[in-house]
Amino acid sequence: MRELSLNIMDIAQNSVRAEASVIEIRCIENTAEKTVLLEVEDNGSGMTEEQIKSVTDPFFTTRTTRKVGLGVPLFKMAAEQTGGSFKIESEPGKGTLTSATFNTDSVDMTPVGNMNSTVSLLINCNPDIDIVYKRALDSKSFTLDTKELREVLGEVPLDNPDVTVWINSYLEENENNLFGGANQ
Repeated sequence: MRELSLNIMDIAQNSVRAEASVIEIRCIENTAEKTVLLEVEDNGSGMTEEQIKSVTDPFFTTRTTRKVGLGVPLFKMAAEQTGGSFKIESEPGKGTLTSATFNTDSVDMTPVGNMNSTVSLLINCNPDIDIVYKRALDSKSFTLDTKELREVLGEVPLDNPDVTVWINSYLEENENNLFGGANQ
């Protein structure tokens, strides 16, 4: 994939298919260590040990609509080609954590991409799922938690166009604060 944010979208969609009610997405950059940690954690149906062993095989998928599943294998490859690491932890009935660390000084580093659009689209398309997004750069960070938004909004749904505009503005403003006004 051309951007890591698209891998995150694909993995989060796996969480949706696994009937997760909470999906946490973390993008944590450390400039001193020259790393980016990307994680998707859910409380969905989880995977067996056999499924965990097979999930990085592009010819393994639990989907019935196609015979290949490239999202996880490509995410793993993108991390490892930078000299980084990849892991999946899962337990049936408990959920799954997919985690990849990328070395940003590698010539093979794939751009992180537009995480804001990814998160906004996930929220808009899955308004009944709680999505927690944490974005960090060194010691600075921000979090968007849809559970907190629901408490403030009451009966107003998260896919309401005005809410979507607010979410997009919140994400953009906070990312600009992290990066000193410069978008990635």
